[in-house]
Amino acid sequence: MAQVSSGELDDRVLGRTWTVRLDAAARGTAAVRVSCSRPACLPERLPTAAAGRANAVAHLKAHLKAIAGPRPDAFCVCKAEGCQAHNLSRRDERPERGEPWRCGGPVVLAIVTDREGRWWRAMECCSRCAAATPGAKTVATAPPAPRKGNTADGGGVPAAADRTRAGVAALEDTAVLFSDNANSASSTLRSGDPAPPPPRSGPLPRARAAASASPAAAAPRGAKPWGKIGQRTVPQNLRPDVLRVELIELGDAFRAYQQRAEPDLALLATLHERKARAFALWADVTRTEALREEAERAEKAARTTRAMHANRAHRPTCGDTDATGPQVEWLLTRGQAVHARAVLDHVQDHSPHPEADVRLAVLMLTLRAARAGTGNVTGQDLTGWLAGDAEPVLERLVAGDWLRLSCTVTQALASRPEDAAPFTVPTLLPDRPRPFAFGKTSRSKISGWAQKAVGDRKLRKKKLGPATRLLALYAAAHSRPDGQLGPEQDGGLHLDRLSAFCALPAEKIGEQAELLVAADWFSEADTSQDRLRARLSERVLPLSGLL
Repeated sequence: MAQVSSGELDDRVLGRTWTVRLDAAARGTAAVRVSCSRPACLPERLPTAAAGRANAVAHLKAHLKAIAGPRPDAFCVCKAEGCQAHNLSRRDERPERGEPWRCGGPVVLAIVTDREGRWWRAMECCSRCAAATPGAKTVATAPPAPRKGNTADGGGVPAAADRTRAGVAALEDTAVLFSDNANSASSTLRSGDPAPPPPRSGPLPRARAAASASPAAAAPRGAKPWGKIGQRTVPQNLRPDVLRVELIELGDAFRAYQQRAEPDLALLATLHERKARAFALWADVTRTEALREEAERAEKAARTTRAMHANRAHRPTCGDTDATGPQVEWLLTRGQAVHARAVLDHVQDHSPHPEADVRLAVLMLTLRAARAGTGNVTGQDLTGWLAGDAEPVLERLVAGDWLRLSCTVTQALASRPEDAAPFTVPTLLPDRPRPFAFGKTSRSKISGWAQKAVGDRKLRKKKLGPATRLLALYAAAHSRPDGQLGPEQDGGLHLDRLSAFCALPAEKIGEQAELLVAADWFSEADTSQDRLRARLSERVLPLSGLL
């Protein structure tokens, strides 16, 4: 193995590194050449890129078998080579000595490769540099350096041979772990047209199984167990003991979860909650702010996973114990439904005109342009929303500078899906204050949800107007999973709020609700006591806002 030299003084041994490359052998042929940076390794010629890749992985595996794992006193090899992370000077000056604080953690054996799968590099470096290197995969970790005067049997850390076997097991699937774009590698290397590597099938790589095995199994009798969680090694002297044992068990539990054939979000949320509590206590004991931040991230992950589990349950009731209700595929998650209601409130407050047809157009165009202030619209969209009123509504929005079209209104109404009309909403451009906090995926989901509600087949068949469609959309957004409108403690929606959003007199809400009952949007409706009490029909229950 090649030793890397360094010009700076350091008492530790220098790190080791070598590189295995895959290059085209000659023009007009699919053959490739496998070479290693170690002088004793001779280049090999293989007939195809797939065969060359397999040979390169096997060659790298053989190197790992020949070594005794990473050395705890090794000098960070990337620091010795003057990488960008350790070089603090400008490019046009002589490289300066790297700052010691840039390195940290135990010495590891890491493997790096390009996404095209043309080269593999193994290096001996610190865990912090391995984590900062894009695409690096740690396959073995050195044990803590023994204290002076202590001649014990190693303090319970696995032997070097065990660590090496774990690293070799991780390299059993190096082509899959690092060459995730193998087809690109074939197209990059080929001079002719080599066949791509066969698709992967079968069980998970043995690297995961090796990593998930409890490290305590390799500890000598009488020694304290050790383990890792979240890329952190649990200190053997951590107190109290119950915290150290909990962290080790959590690390094993997370690795065991990764081997499951099917996800279990309830179990994963429980693991995140345990991790949040354990890391919070760890932060209190060691007074480390990074551990407290990790605890906060775990707590947030637990909440998110719980929400995902509740959304995937597809139950039409608020309780988690109902096992008799029909299965429902919600169009929105609970978080996306919250964002959808925020958009409705924004449109109500910022619509340039109070008329129902204008507000409906403003709502649908706002959902299209919510992220970047720009979007595309077709004539079929506009006529589907507003029927014969589309042209005057667009002209009013353009005249008031709320909407800017890249073409005339007539051309926009005649545009087709293959040549949609671009538009801009100036108040939603990125240089203005951002009214919404959702991302690209949520924007698409909410826009599709509103399109399904406004363009419902029975609403179109009954030829219901913009005010009725706004009422249907608002009711769906403010319904519970069982279809009932409004919060459970209140029961129903205030007629004044419905009147303000739908641009209808409060006394007209009952008539519009009856139209929605006839269109099978509501299964029942009642407007007594200044509230609309209704229930979404089973047909439109997937549009529920999951209050």
